[in-house]
Amino acid sequence: MGENGRRSFCIDQQNIFSGMKTILISYFSAARSLGRPGILWHLMWPTLLAAVIWTVLLVMSWGSLVSVGSGLITGLPLVGGWLASSEGALLVALLMFKIGLVMLALPIIYVTAAFLVAAVALPLMLEKVAATDYADIARRAGGSQLGSVWNALTSVLQFLVLLVLSLPLWLIPGAGLLISLILTAWLNQRAFRYDALMAHADKLELKALPTEHSSGLFGVGLLGAAMAHVPLINLFAPALSGLAFVHYLLSALRVARQRENIIEVN
Repeated sequence: MGENGRRSFCIDQQNIFSGMKTILISYFSAARSLGRPGILWHLMWPTLLAAVIWTVLLVMSWGSLVSVGSGLITGLPLVGGWLASSEGALLVALLMFKIGLVMLALPIIYVTAAFLVAAVALPLMLEKVAATDYADIARRAGGSQLGSVWNALTSVLQFLVLLVLSLPLWLIPGAGLLISLILTAWLNQRAFRYDALMAHADKLELKALPTEHSSGLFGVGLLGAAMAHVPLINLFAPALSGLAFVHYLLSALRVARQRENIIEVN
């Protein structure tokens, strides 16, 4: 490897470590924000409400869903007749179907919680955090509450389409977890970046900053997606991830404004 190659490799390593450090700082800042009045409640209620809603719906429709699953299993080409004639095999197939239903409920609960965070909880938390940590940043109001709800809704719908399209790949061992992490990371950055900037960025900054920091934002979303798969922590994951996006993007906006001022003075 030549001198230029070694220098380029070192620079790439520095950029990676710097990006990881910024992502971690965003989450540490989000955790610090939990001490502010009212923040902890907004961190919990979206996931709790989403879990209650979907658990009740799943319990109420369980019998019908299992009946539909039994019909689908016995109607499978080539193996359906054999499964129908073998009680043990049918029980195993139905057990796998039931486990699949529960597993499918988890990303649906998360996406519902993410919608509630993006549309309701995060804008409320943003006001409390910005008033103390980012009071020096001028508010240019490039976004709106209506825009926040619309962004959250379209993000959720796109996520669900991608989830359905990816379902055949979940049959590959280990692929389900990887797909879930990638899709959830995508949902996090797609749903939360608008809310993080809507009060402070102008319309141009609202589009330019997420594009400029796309890899870092995906990293923030990916860490949030990983937390969503950890028991107990997953109760806080959507809102904590949203708070991390607030800190990441408002810090980036502060730096961009300072750079803008330096250029104007020169």
